[in-house]
Amino acid sequence: MLPATDSQEKKSGLAYWANRVLQECDNAEAGFAADPVHDLRVAIRRCRSMADGFISADPDPMWKQMKKLGKPLFSSLGDLRDTQVMLEWVAKLSHAEDPVGQVLSAGLRQKETELKLAARSSLSAFDRSRWASLNAHLATRTDRIPPEGLVFQHLALERWTDARELHRRALRNRSGTSYHQLRIGIKRFRYTVENFLPERHTRWSKDLRDLQDALGEVHDLDVLRAMIREHPDLPAHERLRWQKRIAEERQKRLELYRRKMMGKDSLWPVWRSGLPAGAELEQAAMEKLRSWASSLDPDIEHSARVTRFALQLYDELCACGVLSRDNELRRILEAAAILHEVGRSKTIDENGGHQKRGFKAVAKLTPPLGWNSADIQSVAVAIRYHRGALPVTTNSSFVGLTAKRRKDLLPVIGILRLANALDDAHDESISAIKIECQQDAVVIYAEGLRQLSKNAEQIARSRYLLETMSRHPIVVGPMPVRKNAPALALHSRRRVAGALS
Repeated sequence: MLPATDSQEKKSGLAYWANRVLQECDNAEAGFAADPVHDLRVAIRRCRSMADGFISADPDPMWKQMKKLGKPLFSSLGDLRDTQVMLEWVAKLSHAEDPVGQVLSAGLRQKETELKLAARSSLSAFDRSRWASLNAHLATRTDRIPPEGLVFQHLALERWTDARELHRRALRNRSGTSYHQLRIGIKRFRYTVENFLPERHTRWSKDLRDLQDALGEVHDLDVLRAMIREHPDLPAHERLRWQKRIAEERQKRLELYRRKMMGKDSLWPVWRSGLPAGAELEQAAMEKLRSWASSLDPDIEHSARVTRFALQLYDELCACGVLSRDNELRRILEAAAILHEVGRSKTIDENGGHQKRGFKAVAKLTPPLGWNSADIQSVAVAIRYHRGALPVTTNSSFVGLTAKRRKDLLPVIGILRLANALDDAHDESISAIKIECQQDAVVIYAEGLRQLSKNAEQIARSRYLLETMSRHPIVVGPMPVRKNAPALALHSRRRVAGALS
């Protein structure tokens, strides 16, 4: 068993539900009755749904290991649970002397007995010790991403978007399969809200539960209807009678769904209004990337400084007309600066330097909402060339990007290379920068820079790409002391004049 925690007392959180799985294993094992089987599946599903939520923002491989460990038992219990649910429906829709009910119940009872044996075998094979060990480790990681935070709000909006599209598809197709997929979409949205957005869950839980139940019963009735249609021993008139009854029950559930989800009182816009939009959505997407990077980056303070320097360079170069402002490119620069060191993680097993490893890892990411695959590819390319070899736009790293995007990325990469060089030693020796756009050059004053140092030499090399793409000489020197500011400014202008001659 895992140790008790505060989250357990609240009946929420991974530690509580991981313990609950082990408890329900004992309860189900006694006879695999319907209620214990259902409770065990609920506990496993809660753990697996929490793992799904964390996987998108935490690359720890144990999340996937935990999901994989629980899957065989969950699936085996699912087959048994489906059969037990069919028995409940047959009992509900029939009477003691109903010949169809008797035939169906007999077949289902026999199937239930066989599936109980399979479930017992799966439960015996379930490694409870490994389950406890995995979840003890993962429970310590759940505090890294706070409930109600932007990361989980972004995840909930992703789930809402998926479910909304499945709603549109179901209304077009009106098939049993499309309604079943819609139920899964709403269930995933519900579990995300329930696990990670408790304040919203308080407001939305009843409607979400009612909708999931209604669509779940539609699916159950579709399965029962198919059983009756395919059963060889049922008289035609009895089959027709049952199909009519099933259709009536099915229609009641669909009408409940449509009342809640269509027209002016639809719940779709209600839920959407409680999730990020506009600038907050942009912030949520960036926070999701930052959260993912924080689990891989061995020096997040360095990455934070590089991000600050990069955005300051970009904003001030745009302000003085050296570069043209493009909010999309600024977003790519910010993401690349946040993620540029993920290739240093020991958990990423790729060949090459950390730039190449980072490129490969980031290129595999699913784009956040509001982003597309070209945006993620652009971020990955900037990471690939944030130091080392200069970018050549015909290289395979740029494949999939338009000619315009390839060209536009070069000054972005130039800024990132220079920003990274400003903290190349990862020691915060340069604490701040000041940028002046003079007549024909850009002068960057760096607080803490020593003129003759390894760092100054690295900075001098790293400014080349930005100089070339901006067509402006770039001079980087120590921050002037206030009392000597006029003399140092004159000295800088003389250096610029020398660079131009």
